[in-house]
Amino acid sequence: MGKASKATKKFASSGQLKKTIEARRKHQQVRKRIQNKKTGKGKQKAVEVPEDEDVEDDEEEKISTSKKRKMTVDDFLGAGFMDGSDDDDGQVEADEADSDNDMDEDEDDIDDAASFADVDDLDDDEGQNHLLELSKLAETDPEFYKYLQENDKELLDFDASKMAGPEDEDMEDAADIADTQRRPPLTNDIIRKWQKGLLEHRSLRALRKLLIAFRAAVHMNDEDQVLAWSIDSSSVYNKLVSTSLMYTPIVLEHHVPFKKLPNGKFKPPTQTKKLKALQKLILSYFHNTIQLLSQATDSEMMQLAITESAKIIPYVVSSRKTVKVYLKKCLELWSADADDSTRIAAFLAVRKLASATDVSIMDNVLKGTYLTLVRSSKSTSAYTLPAINLMKNSASEIFSLDHTASYQLAFGYIRQLAIHLRNSMKIKTKEAYKQVYNWQYVHSIDFWCLVLARACDAETEKQNGGQASELKPLIYPVVQISLGAIKLISSSRSYPFHLHIIRSLLHLIRHTHTYIPISPYILPILTTTLSAPSLKSSTLRPLDFEVQIRAPQQYLKTRVYAEGLIDEASFLLAEWLASTAVQGQIAFPEVVIPIVVTLRRSLKSARTGSTAGKDLALLKTLIERVEESSKWVESRRKNLRIAPAQQDNVAMWQKEMQSKVDESPLARYVKVQRKAREKRQKLVEKARKGEDEILDRE
Repeated sequence: MGKASKATKKFASSGQLKKTIEARRKHQQVRKRIQNKKTGKGKQKAVEVPEDEDVEDDEEEKISTSKKRKMTVDDFLGAGFMDGSDDDDGQVEADEADSDNDMDEDEDDIDDAASFADVDDLDDDEGQNHLLELSKLAETDPEFYKYLQENDKELLDFDASKMAGPEDEDMEDAADIADTQRRPPLTNDIIRKWQKGLLEHRSLRALRKLLIAFRAAVHMNDEDQVLAWSIDSSSVYNKLVSTSLMYTPIVLEHHVPFKKLPNGKFKPPTQTKKLKALQKLILSYFHNTIQLLSQATDSEMMQLAITESAKIIPYVVSSRKTVKVYLKKCLELWSADADDSTRIAAFLAVRKLASATDVSIMDNVLKGTYLTLVRSSKSTSAYTLPAINLMKNSASEIFSLDHTASYQLAFGYIRQLAIHLRNSMKIKTKEAYKQVYNWQYVHSIDFWCLVLARACDAETEKQNGGQASELKPLIYPVVQISLGAIKLISSSRSYPFHLHIIRSLLHLIRHTHTYIPISPYILPILTTTLSAPSLKSSTLRPLDFEVQIRAPQQYLKTRVYAEGLIDEASFLLAEWLASTAVQGQIAFPEVVIPIVVTLRRSLKSARTGSTAGKDLALLKTLIERVEESSKWVESRRKNLRIAPAQQDNVAMWQKEMQSKVDESPLARYVKVQRKAREKRQKLVEKARKGEDEILDRE
């Protein structure tokens, strides 16, 4: 046995030798486990799988029926009873644990810098075509081209005659340093060499070395990791991370491009020898990016990591566990208390996942999105409401991508709301009422109204040649559940809850042009408030109905609460009457007769006082505009021939009338009121921000 060299002695004395040996042993154990699993599955696949599936199905049915009996609000709204989803949740948690283990195993696999050495064999001499690609870079990816101009302009000065040189030898030596001595420090010059190799040659060898260094940057604070580089400068760290995130999608798309379909979805790249060799490297990079998202604090860095990692999704959709881990992290960032740009970037990544052609991925995205929304809407305040509205609007867009896939999940979740309402109506206890009168229920109804309004929009149906959406049959159950929830409790303290549900239904009416009879649920609010005797004055602030579903005790029987109710209810009634589905009907003059009679009777028996005059004047103005609009419709249907056999004339008249609804007196009145309310809301927001500034100064 020869004498050990000086470098070997230094490496052994540094303590890295023991860690390297342990890492290689772990790598061997992982390989043995994978081989054993493959051989075991091959033998038992033909006989044991069907029997196990039958047993698991029986067990799932028993567990699901036993768990349906005892259920909380969170469990119910979280789809805990659908198709044995309790077991599914447990399975999801187990899968997540397995995915974490797999992540660790993948990281152990790359402890040795030479574990991706097969990637180097894929490098071929393709530099002759890069000069043309660089000239087109400004058109294909202007953001990346601008980044290179500002930071690495030298990389754009490509010379095809200088492709081969001592640079490859330097990179080869840098990759093998971890096996011979202590970790060398990473410098900007080394990163620049890798950048040049990636941009000029699309070098897979340079990509391998870059991603090994990227792993060292992500796990630099982990003591039990054997890393190839040491990073001592924050500038080097930032340059390494940004280079890895921005260059990796470009190199992968060059070597293994994926196909974009006309409908906006993507098709994963075909399985080739090159892709199989790169698969392990891609998964390692993707898991390291997820780890970076868990520990990053800078918003710009997080946005870059989310945006660039979304470009790698077509290469990892074949790994279900990786997709689940990534989806969980994106949904966590989407619902976190972060800036809007980071949350939007996370949503776009989730939307990219939903664009996969795999139906199972779409189901996981839809289910995870809705459950995350419900969990995040448990408590609502003036500060959390904008974030919840952002989540509802973005989630409704995901559910509108594939109406067929969304129908099954939407039907199940809407059915949950119906069962919850039915149980509350049967039991009639305080605890049972709380299962409906909570923020999660309100936001759930509002969310499904948003989804149906977007999917079944009347203008969109016209553009599609009158073809109705697959989700349109769900409008009726959503409306029935909403109206049933309003009728559950009719006390004045629950009026804010009623107003929330009515707003959601109005949004649905405006977009789908569906007639929904809301006036019987708005008029009781006005009549009971007007006839309430001896309202007491108070110094309380006006109640913000946007963030309340139950009036506080101190607001009951106060003038400030009564004024707020009349103002809100009268505006919602005017919006409903001015909608296309109501005012565009030929029977509008007959529809408003009972409404006008009820309001006039309430005005006669209304209370009197110093502040009651404002409420009475508001309602009188509304009655006048309604009567003017009624006469406006009558004048336009005067010359119309109506008979049971002439329904086509009625349909044509209503179609023409719906295009002129905005010209009616009631529509102009609503437009003025809406502008006044928006101006008032802006003043309230400014006042709230001013209070925050005062608190900060104190």
